[in-house]
Amino acid sequence: MRSFFYFIKEAVLNSKKNFGTTFGAVVTIFLSLLVIGVFIVTSLVIERVVKSIESQVSISIFLADEAADADVTALINFIHSLPEVSNVTYIDKDQALENFKEMTSSGIVEQLEGNPLPASLEIDLADPDQVEAVASAIQSEPVYVRIVDNPVNPADSIKYGQQIVKQLFAVTDIIRVVSVVLVIMLIFVALVFINNTIRLAILARRKEIAIMRLVGASNGFIRGPFLMEGALQSLVGAGLSILCVHLLASQFLPELGNLLSWLPIDYQSMQLWQVYTMLVAVGLIIGLFGSAWAMRRYLKV
Repeated sequence: MRSFFYFIKEAVLNSKKNFGTTFGAVVTIFLSLLVIGVFIVTSLVIERVVKSIESQVSISIFLADEAADADVTALINFIHSLPEVSNVTYIDKDQALENFKEMTSSGIVEQLEGNPLPASLEIDLADPDQVEAVASAIQSEPVYVRIVDNPVNPADSIKYGQQIVKQLFAVTDIIRVVSVVLVIMLIFVALVFINNTIRLAILARRKEIAIMRLVGASNGFIRGPFLMEGALQSLVGAGLSILCVHLLASQFLPELGNLLSWLPIDYQSMQLWQVYTMLVAVGLIIGLFGSAWAMRRYLKV
């Protein structure tokens, strides 16, 4: 415990002696973690929006008016048997017309002669990523061709927003890749700066280190203050980044949620403490690893 407090004391004193490099390291860690934190919170918001859109991905199959009930039931049973499907809803012609009335003006509905809308099956998916596989499986079922409203071109009777789905999944994949690459780059920059800061501290105290070595100080005792210095710099940088991320999230996200009320952005339900914990952990890893890296290369004890 005495050594621990000695390490803290030496780390604080050394930070004061080399205030310029210490300040630079803290600012670099702060900016790196701030960008990481903002990017993670942004990714969480985008992930929620994407999941909300994905949850609405469904398949619609339009049925012919003369479709036999037995064939419709057989197709429903087949669709239920697919593990990627969570629910199948049959919508008859009357319900389809009622739904159309809710989405359009009454004037358009009044101009319709009779009920031209077909009955349909609405399919909800347990895994939206498998929408194309499910659609292909349904179209390969023989009974499907017999009951759809366009038997000449059966593919035209099944709708699931093919292009939208493809674009959605492509965007989410790009966001995930960019997030990982950016975080790795920022962590590397912070590691390099911490390494340079500790290296300068080691060079400035090389005579003192040599004397400590001659009087029998252990390697751990000599390395302790440098590790503590890196950890303290990281904690200060992480604390500043957490404060800024919290202020930005608490001010910006509620405004964004009010402006775009249709988006699932609920600031209160977002567990940002997990992000803050991760920023502290990443900061400590950067500080300790950066210090250890510098000592391995430059501290000859």
